[in-house]
Amino acid sequence: MQAPIGPATTAELVAAVTRAGALGTLAASWTPPNALRRAVADVRGQTSQPFCVNLVLAFEQRERLEAALELGVPVISFSWGVDPQLIELACAGSAFVLVQVGDPEGAVAAEAAGADAVVVQGLEAGGHVEAKRSLIEALVATRERVAVPLIAAGGSGDAHAARDALAAGADAVACGTAFLAAEEADVPAEYLDRLVRASAGDSVLTVVFDGGWPDAPHRVLRNSTLTEWEHAGRPRARRPGEDDVVAHRKGVPIRRYDDAQPTTSTTGGIEAMALYAGTSVDAVVRREPAAVIVGRICP
Repeated sequence: MQAPIGPATTAELVAAVTRAGALGTLAASWTPPNALRRAVADVRGQTSQPFCVNLVLAFEQRERLEAALELGVPVISFSWGVDPQLIELACAGSAFVLVQVGDPEGAVAAEAAGADAVVVQGLEAGGHVEAKRSLIEALVATRERVAVPLIAAGGSGDAHAARDALAAGADAVACGTAFLAAEEADVPAEYLDRLVRASAGDSVLTVVFDGGWPDAPHRVLRNSTLTEWEHAGRPRARRPGEDDVVAHRKGVPIRRYDDAQPTTSTTGGIEAMALYAGTSVDAVVRREPAAVIVGRICP
């Protein structure tokens, strides 16, 4: 499964992953419903295979969910919470429902609410992280508590890591960081270069990029913003350069501690922005087609 990777996700990426035999995912949490409808139509114009729409429950998602269900999206994934009402609505719409969780208790709640499968996230994951322990620990603990299929998320960027996750109790793996390097992903050259040059040790779990999504831990590549904040003692107020506009994306100003992710439409100080990446960044060595990435992880 290609995990949702924010604005780096394009219809072309989702379709390419799906055509390669994996499950592509549209990251739709901040997409206006009409734009979501266009994206779903775009994916369907490129493949007839099933794909997924992801919705982050830290934000209101009912309207987007209803739009996806009206369009007959076959797989819906929720993250950052268990909402029994939305799960029931998705199931009633004939969708296969995935719920990402950060601990076994969340998995139990998701199963009880009717989820068809659970995405078990580990601390190794890039982007926003609800996990409380490493992936293998989380899989072992969760497998003992629920009967539904488990999808491992975090640290799986190559076939070896995927096999380890399956051996620990997963039925499938979700990979996000690996697909940031896909030719079909909306990732600017500077971000891609940082991904290619980075090692797992450059991936840091932090809370510093909280503009737009407060109190949500996230894993990013170390950069000047993170380093300067650490040197200042990790303050939660009056942070270095708090009001600096470091970049613009489609004309919208991005301040130093915003949670915004750079895309090819971003101009300015991309290096200072949130460069999301998990520990599997070790496996990112070049930009290549999504189908090649799928084949390497699932040979």
